[in-house]
Amino acid sequence: MAFWVGCNFPLLLLLLLNIVIVLANVHKCLAECDLYQGSWMRDPSYPLYNATTCPFIEKEFNCQKNGRPDLDYLHYRWQPTGCNLERFDGVGFLKKFKGKKIMFVGDSLVRDQWQSLTCLLYNARPNLEYTLTRSGMISTFIIKEYGVKVMLDRNVFLVDNVRESKGRILKLDSINDGKNWMGMDMLIFDTWHWWNYRGAHQPWDYIQVGDQVMKDMDRTAAFEKALATWGSWVDTNVNPSKTRVFFQGISPNHYRGSEWNERGANTCQGQMTPLSGSKYPGALPPAVAVLKRALSKIKKPVTLLDITALSLLRKDGHPSIYGNSGAKGLDCTHWCLAGVPDTWNEILYHLISYEK
Repeated sequence: MAFWVGCNFPLLLLLLLNIVIVLANVHKCLAECDLYQGSWMRDPSYPLYNATTCPFIEKEFNCQKNGRPDLDYLHYRWQPTGCNLERFDGVGFLKKFKGKKIMFVGDSLVRDQWQSLTCLLYNARPNLEYTLTRSGMISTFIIKEYGVKVMLDRNVFLVDNVRESKGRILKLDSINDGKNWMGMDMLIFDTWHWWNYRGAHQPWDYIQVGDQVMKDMDRTAAFEKALATWGSWVDTNVNPSKTRVFFQGISPNHYRGSEWNERGANTCQGQMTPLSGSKYPGALPPAVAVLKRALSKIKKPVTLLDITALSLLRKDGHPSIYGNSGAKGLDCTHWCLAGVPDTWNEILYHLISYEK
């Protein structure tokens, strides 16, 4: 055998070179694949974890514990058209982020994704020790063996919302909470869900831009102004060699069945299967274009998790009447766990694995 290798050493080198080229091409194809174009495929090997054994899924996301009787929604995986999205590798994720800090910042939709990731890591392998603590608006999940911290900072607008003598003021050009975001190895942001709230659900009394204080303004314009302020924070404070920045994108809701052309369907209630195919019949939320325009103006690299279109196909993935309020409420905004946010985290893991 030694004689054969010695006599055929050039052939062996050529073979190894071809293997390297093939692997490089596979890596390149996976890195360049459009992860957001595809369809949902039934896969009995999903979900990625058992929600009933993940000890910290909050009530509003825990559809099985809240009595949802159908289970088909658990058994779908996202299939991009041009490649395969690799199954989430919890141990691989922990090794990659050993000793590092990850923070999700935003509203309850990013909390949905944060809880998904904590369950994925908790189930990475048996008997992993963890701690989960809360201090003010910040929650911290730690896998002790790897020293990985996965944190959540609840900040629904990203910009400041402060209480002053005249009331609660949403300041579109001010970010004081950014001190919590410093020193992270990865940041995942979101905002949009609260921008159109009115009446008793509106968590501010006035909007302020510079010295101008007003009772209200166009909500899309306010959203875009806040994103510009946040973008300036990123440009000023983020060192791309140390910190990766992602924006979750716009998570859609399913309150109007007419948008997906289903006769007799008014909301997500009773929906048990995704829409077939790869194209949602209705329009994308207008906030998507606003977000993409705002991100294009940021000088530092920010990666968009463009999850809107693929999530629109999952009319079956919401808590519906199996959320926090039970039959008294209807939640077609948040997502059941296990469920759609697990796919967002699979895409996130793919991006950090294959992007430069």
